[in-house]
Amino acid sequence: MRKIVWLCLGVAFVIGAAALYAQDTTKKDTTPGAVASVLAPAAAAPATPVVKLDSGDTAWMIVATALVMLMTLPGLALFYGGLAKRKDLLNTIAMSFVTFCIVSVLWVVYGYAMAFGTDVNGIIGNLDKWMMKGITVNSLSMTMPEFIFVVFQLTFAAITVALASGAYIERMKFSAWVVFSVLWLTLVYLPIAHWVWGNGFLAKMGALDFAGGTVVHINAGIAALVGALMLGKRKEPTLLPNNLPFTVLGAGLLWFGWFGFNAGSACAANGLAAAAFINTNTATAVAALTWMICDWIVNKRPTVLGLASGAVAGLVTITPAAGFVNVGGAIIIGIAAGVGPYCMVAYVKNKLGYDDSLDAFGIHGVGGTIGALLTGVLADPAINSAGKGLLYGNPKQLWIQTIAVATTIGYDAIVTVLIFLAIKYTIGLRVSVDEEMSGLDESQHGEHAYAG
Repeated sequence: MRKIVWLCLGVAFVIGAAALYAQDTTKKDTTPGAVASVLAPAAAAPATPVVKLDSGDTAWMIVATALVMLMTLPGLALFYGGLAKRKDLLNTIAMSFVTFCIVSVLWVVYGYAMAFGTDVNGIIGNLDKWMMKGITVNSLSMTMPEFIFVVFQLTFAAITVALASGAYIERMKFSAWVVFSVLWLTLVYLPIAHWVWGNGFLAKMGALDFAGGTVVHINAGIAALVGALMLGKRKEPTLLPNNLPFTVLGAGLLWFGWFGFNAGSACAANGLAAAAFINTNTATAVAALTWMICDWIVNKRPTVLGLASGAVAGLVTITPAAGFVNVGGAIIIGIAAGVGPYCMVAYVKNKLGYDDSLDAFGIHGVGGTIGALLTGVLADPAINSAGKGLLYGNPKQLWIQTIAVATTIGYDAIVTVLIFLAIKYTIGLRVSVDEEMSGLDESQHGEHAYAG
């Protein structure tokens, strides 16, 4: 009972903070010159077509792209790898590694064209830019070479697929993961990316997603949950991290790379990128501290794993709102990111009994949903004129965000089930019991992470 009381107090604190924050919403709705994220094109005000390359924007976007690549390799690989059992470390890292390679190839062949090609009935892009057709060294996307925007978006696609692997580790065939990566990228990620960022029907509706609440985190989180349910529980479901320093290093690299993820989503070296940068850091720090406090109250001691998990939850939850909220909004989102995913991971998962190995759904699915909905509440037009939330007189935005979240969840869940069924009845999903018990490093790769 005491634990529940403390958690209720935490929720009350969030509500109280929101109420205090709401008192400061009487300022003007718009700021001249406010800029929308180019990842939410339908929400942006009409602008004069860009005809000139900007070297500063180009330099920043090259750096941001490299930072986002770092998030998958080595960031996510180390974060997940350190949490896996000793006998599954290499296989867990390999899942992120191979996914980045697969997406890197498929993205330039057809992925970019389907996600960002000319809209076809609000559903998907056409294939005019298949194999980079028509894109030259002189082609521009906004104020940067289009090739840079292509690779920037490639890194988003890669980490989204890789995130789902956290729910599948220690029992999924490596061959099944390879096939899943190809099918899920094609059938789930590309359509949803187009709907939200490629001028699809959700973008036209006005859905706000600055850097990937729906497209990346809810998307990956739902795939994680569906896969965990269809794979079934591991024979040894207890979390036995083999190397927590790896996990902390991975979390630090994710935090570092996330500045490219969120601030880079302004697609320019400007004030909006700066706002996304400070919001990202603020929400992440608040979430890590909030998770630590929850750990301290419930388990009587703060854990290093809790700090790392809270930081990642904060990064996830601020992502859709990073370029739409002010610092006060970032703090509220950080608190919500520490409480919501913590409760899912510490209580709800155990009650429901599913085996989300590394809490990919608990952190990314739940955090992404919280962030997407709070964007509809806290979006401040003084930060970005493309976003105006409930607290600033636009309750419709919260409804639009809810539709975007529900659409993403529904489509993702249905298609992911079909993908898993197709794999199950062809090459199979799970390794044998003996292979699982001996470890996937040995059974899938014939290697060991540690000598002896």
